[in-house]
Amino acid sequence: MSAQAAMHLLVTGANGQLGQCLADQLKAQNIAHTLLSRQDADINDTVVLEKIIADKGVTAIINAAAYTAVDKAEFEPELAIRVNVDGPTVLAKLSARFDIPLLHVSTDYVFDGNKQTPYIETDETGPTGVYGQTKLDGELAIQRHATKYIIMRTAWVFSEYGNNFLKTMLRLAKERDTLGVVADQIGCPTFAGDIAQALISVAQQLHESEEQRLPEARYGIYHYAGDEAVSWHGFAMAIFEEAHQQGALANIPVVNAIATQDYPTPAKRPAHSVLSAAKIGVDYAVRASEWRISVGEIVRDIAG
Repeated sequence: MSAQAAMHLLVTGANGQLGQCLADQLKAQNIAHTLLSRQDADINDTVVLEKIIADKGVTAIINAAAYTAVDKAEFEPELAIRVNVDGPTVLAKLSARFDIPLLHVSTDYVFDGNKQTPYIETDETGPTGVYGQTKLDGELAIQRHATKYIIMRTAWVFSEYGNNFLKTMLRLAKERDTLGVVADQIGCPTFAGDIAQALISVAQQLHESEEQRLPEARYGIYHYAGDEAVSWHGFAMAIFEEAHQQGALANIPVVNAIATQDYPTPAKRPAHSVLSAAKIGVDYAVRASEWRISVGEIVRDIAG
């Protein structure tokens, strides 16, 4: 691919949290892009995707499409595999065929959560459920079929879009006086808008490098997550305090800290899935997401 070709990003999963944040930022930055939702095209349809890549002059693919229903995955693994493994496999093969980078979003759920210090990219994986296993299998498929790839693992994604913990907590706080929230699972909340900007920044840097001929070390797996580890209980309290301070919540509910064993779910969650974002900071000058600031901005937007 010519280094002079204008950057044009193909974004899958356009209707998801991350996809919508990517659309917002690409439009605001006037970056050429094509958005694909499930309604537009199946990411397993090689023929359709080939035509789009060729016709639009796509220079990189950002795969924001994912099956993320952690508990439902235990009961419909075939669907999770189709989206999280088969789709990335097709995209990886197209990445290799067209010699363009694939930027793929993965998850902290590829780890078992037994490590008490932040996970780095080379740590051993060990998913504990179907969702995490399919995301890991998707990563492995990309590594097998593509050479120019960025796998960006992230965690606890929230935004003003879709269904997520922040929006659920704000809704429940207006419906109930007392809530129970798990306090023994620790992770890093991450604003989808920051993930979007991180992906765009990496894509731009790859594009600006002559014909993407970077040292192999610049491709590979990266972690990108919030700058501060917290429990779900702590995250909920931060949301409520911010909403109350801004006048979006009249009263903060009583939030009882509960143990994972007291809130059984079909899929086991990692107990400690804190991700270190140090490597992406060094290689791409991308800073970890300041999630408390983003919580304030989203609460303000929703309240406004």
